[in-house]
Amino acid sequence: MISDRAWAKRNIGFDPIEKPAPPETFSFAAAAKAPTVEDLQREIIEFDSEAAEGQAFVSLTKTTGLSAFTDIPWPSGLAPKTGPKPKSGTGPLPRADVLVVTWTVDEGHALSRVLTPGKDSKFDYVSYTHNFASISKQMRAGCPARQAKRLGAFWTTTIGGKKVVVFKSDSHMSQDGPELPNRLVWRQLIDEVQPSLVITTGTGGGIGKQFEVGDVILSPVVRFDCIKKFKSEPFAKDDYKSNAAQAKLLAKAKKLFDANAHQLPTDNSRPPKIFRVAPSALKQSVVTTDFFGFDTSDNHFKLQGLGDLSEMGDAVLGLVASEMDDPPRWVAVRNVSDPQIKAEGTLTEQAKLAAQIYKGFGRWSSVCSAIVCWALIAAE
Repeated sequence: MISDRAWAKRNIGFDPIEKPAPPETFSFAAAAKAPTVEDLQREIIEFDSEAAEGQAFVSLTKTTGLSAFTDIPWPSGLAPKTGPKPKSGTGPLPRADVLVVTWTVDEGHALSRVLTPGKDSKFDYVSYTHNFASISKQMRAGCPARQAKRLGAFWTTTIGGKKVVVFKSDSHMSQDGPELPNRLVWRQLIDEVQPSLVITTGTGGGIGKQFEVGDVILSPVVRFDCIKKFKSEPFAKDDYKSNAAQAKLLAKAKKLFDANAHQLPTDNSRPPKIFRVAPSALKQSVVTTDFFGFDTSDNHFKLQGLGDLSEMGDAVLGLVASEMDDPPRWVAVRNVSDPQIKAEGTLTEQAKLAAQIYKGFGRWSSVCSAIVCWALIAAE
């Protein structure tokens, strides 16, 4: 799939270049008028389809909010069972078999709908502030974690007897600053939860026209493609791999997509697929960039051949695991929230298009990756 302005009209309901969305549909004010590419990246992180700006956006479009979410018909005995309210977020996280971490506001909404039914990541999850005072000293002013005065928020759930900590992070590789404090956050989360499996999950841009919105990349391989702020770091082009996660319930997961797949773009030519990456398949990895990169038909950012999907943080988990004596198994579960973008107009216009596609469908594609997370946990 290649998306362009005509695609946006058909699937979102408007051309964001010809008729930009009004300011009241933006969560990050700077992204509303003459935005930089970095402003659009921040808009993707902060856009909240459950807030007033999200509702304003939905009212202008053909897309729907998560109030239209259809409950998933889980297999008997494997439905997620939301845990009681955690006692506190000022101390260490509770121990669990699995740690699941997601990143943007809308990813959090979708993940919590699936894994912690009845609880929402923004409105219910407990703020996690353990060691925030010390870690935040390495964060730049104005980053999401500093603004929220926390490292993230969490709840617990149980799937097939496995206890899970579900964590929505406010710390981001792309936002925290040059000292990469997200590295410290990852290490602290893992040390406290002591999981046997860690899952990093959320949205990303598909690399190549074979991907459609809602497809899920399941990868035990991540790699850095740092060409800007972290280009001089020793990890700038490093790659990491882990043992493959259990896959016996993936066919069931794909079937469970059906409950909400009708919320994905009408241009999708098929139901969403799950693309499994083998531990040796470096060129099919999840690619972590240190810039808001997305695949374009002219391969502007040179992402083609590096992996199946680009995002901005998963390789930090691989880096942290590589520094541990006895790391847990880990895997990246990423959904395609925006497909390859046609190289028309300016690069900023292409970024605007990618951001608006995310705002239309990021939450719905994240439902798909959240279901894959369920499948991996249930198969443990």
